[in-house]
Amino acid sequence: MNDQDDIDFASGMSAFESKHFSTAMRFLSPLAESGNTEAMHRVAIMYQNGLGVGHDAATAVRWMLKAAEEGHAIAQHGMGFMYMEGDGVERDMEKAVEWFALAADQGLAGSQTTLAMIYEEGNGVEKDVEKAKEWYAKAGF
Repeated sequence: MNDQDDIDFASGMSAFESKHFSTAMRFLSPLAESGNTEAMHRVAIMYQNGLGVGHDAATAVRWMLKAAEEGHAIAQHGMGFMYMEGDGVERDMEKAVEWFALAADQGLAGSQTTLAMIYEEGNGVEKDVEKAKEWYAKAGF
């Protein structure tokens, strides 16, 4: 990123955090287009929830997937939830677990805990108490 991109990113993130989503979209969308994974993730959230733009599940999935494929852990977690809930994609627990595992392997405690609960409850996967214990331990429980 160049200096102007840095300024635009900071402005976009500040607007997002201040709930000025139209402004955030104006700053973050071009950065997402140019490959900034954090901008992609925030743009996906705005489309997913209709914040500053109309709700658009397909566009939300496209941006979340793009960021997740680039290794953005929170976007990988987001893809896990999209597949777990059937939000913009067909519900698929196998894919959900794959995305949660990618984020969990990067140390994301929320994904580690989610995987633990999935295995503990046998939610779309074979119940596995040992795997659940392993993921809880990795999450610090």
